[in-house]
Amino acid sequence: MLTTILTSAAVMLVLGVIFSVLLIEANRRLAVEVDPREAEVTVALPGANCGGCGFASCSAYAKAVATGRADVNRCSVGGPPVAERLAALMGVAAGVTFPFRPVIHCSATADQRLQHGDYRGEATCSAAHVTGGVQGCTYGCLGFGDCVGSCEYDAMVLVDGLPRIDYEQCVGCGVCVRACPRRIIEQIPFKAEQMLVVGCANHDPGKVVRSVCRVGCIGCSLCARTEPQLFSIEDNLAVIDYDHVTGHEDLHAVHAKCPMESLVYFGKPESHHEEQLVGVATSEIADRPAPVEHGLDWRG
Repeated sequence: MLTTILTSAAVMLVLGVIFSVLLIEANRRLAVEVDPREAEVTVALPGANCGGCGFASCSAYAKAVATGRADVNRCSVGGPPVAERLAALMGVAAGVTFPFRPVIHCSATADQRLQHGDYRGEATCSAAHVTGGVQGCTYGCLGFGDCVGSCEYDAMVLVDGLPRIDYEQCVGCGVCVRACPRRIIEQIPFKAEQMLVVGCANHDPGKVVRSVCRVGCIGCSLCARTEPQLFSIEDNLAVIDYDHVTGHEDLHAVHAKCPMESLVYFGKPESHHEEQLVGVATSEIADRPAPVEHGLDWRG
C-alpha cells in the first residue's frame, strides 16, 4: 500500500516538473514582445477609457500610438498637455492641438418646436427616435436627456427640453455624442473659448423647416455669402468648415444676419458678460438673452 502511494506521488511530481518546463518554454516562445513606449504612453494618458479618441480604451490607444497607427493628439480628455507628452515620448511634433468639445446642432427649446405629437412611449430619446410622434421636426433634439444621463462628469443639464453644456466640467469624452440617437451632438475643435455653431440639423427645404421650428435653418445662404471661406450650404443646411476656422475671426456680423437665429455660440462666456449671461448651473435660462455688446446667444 505504501509503495503504491509513493509511486503515485513520484509520478505526479515528475509530471508536474515536466508540465512546468513545457509551460515555461511555451511562454518564452509565444510571448508577444511589448514596445516599452506603449507602457510609457499608457501612463501618460488620463486613464478615462472614454473612447473619445476612437479606441475602446486608453491602453488600446496607447498601443496604436506606440506602433504609429494613431496620432498623438487624439486624447480629448487630456487635450494639448497630453498631446505634448505623447509627442515627446514618440519623438514627433505634436503640432497645433485644440481640445475637442461637444456642441449641439439644435437650438430649439420646447416652446420653439412646432407640431407637437401625442407621444406616450418610454421617456427616452432612443425609444422616441424609433417610435416617432414627439414633434414635427424629425432632425431636432427629442428633449428626453439621454445625453445628460450618459455624462459622468455632470457637464450637461436639460433646460426647457434642450441640453446645455457646462464647459467648465466637460472633458470632451464624447459619450454624449454616442448617446444621441439623432446624431445632432458633434465634437469640434475649440479654437477659441466660444465657437459659433449652426444650431440646426434639418435638411428639409426652408418652407418645411418654418412649419416645424421657429429657429431652424432655412438654407437662405446669407451666412455663406457673408463668410464664404467658412460657411457653405449643403443639402439645404448651413455648414461651418472648422478646418478653416482659426479662432481669431470676428463672426458677430454673420451671427447677426441669420434671420432664423440659427447660429448660436457654444463655450465659456466672456468674463465681462458673466453677470448678464445665464449659466447651466443657475436658474431659468431665457430663450434669447437680451442684447449685450454683440448680442451673443450662449448655449454652453
